[in-house]
Amino acid sequence: MIVVVCGLPGVGKTTLAKNLAPLIDASLLSSDKIRKELISKPKYTSNEKKLIYDILILIAKYLHNAELNCILDATFNTERSRKELIEKLDITSQHIHMVECICPEHIVISRLKNRKGDYSDANICIYKKMKRIYESLEEEHFVVDTSRLSAKENAEQVAKEMMLKERE
Repeated sequence: MIVVVCGLPGVGKTTLAKNLAPLIDASLLSSDKIRKELISKPKYTSNEKKLIYDILILIAKYLHNAELNCILDATFNTERSRKELIEKLDITSQHIHMVECICPEHIVISRLKNRKGDYSDANICIYKKMKRIYESLEEEHFVVDTSRLSAKENAEQVAKEMMLKERE
């Protein structure tokens, strides 16, 4: 199973993904972490983003073919980027779960102001820029408002809903 956790910067994607991974026995693939591991001073160009997303997809396909679960933690902020992801993964829809994290803006801004010691360079300016171009998911997906429950409770709820969907 491949789980795609997407949404704007600061909405809690990484926190949800970190809490969800052990519940579904999944490897966590973070676009921010991969970028920082490969590029010491990222410039966030479109070519750089394409490289990082291609690497995410390559690793996800490898893990899926090895029958191992993984979580992709990345913005995937446009419908086009998500469609490309699904096409490149080349797996049936029953093996992929889309999770969109949302959160009230005042909480996002507070989180971004207090962010320290993680892989993301996103700040309030980047959040606002991405918010202007962000396209909500059209395909079937789970929506998690990360401000309502604890990260652990959100992850447990998503894991439960995914297991129910898997049984359908």
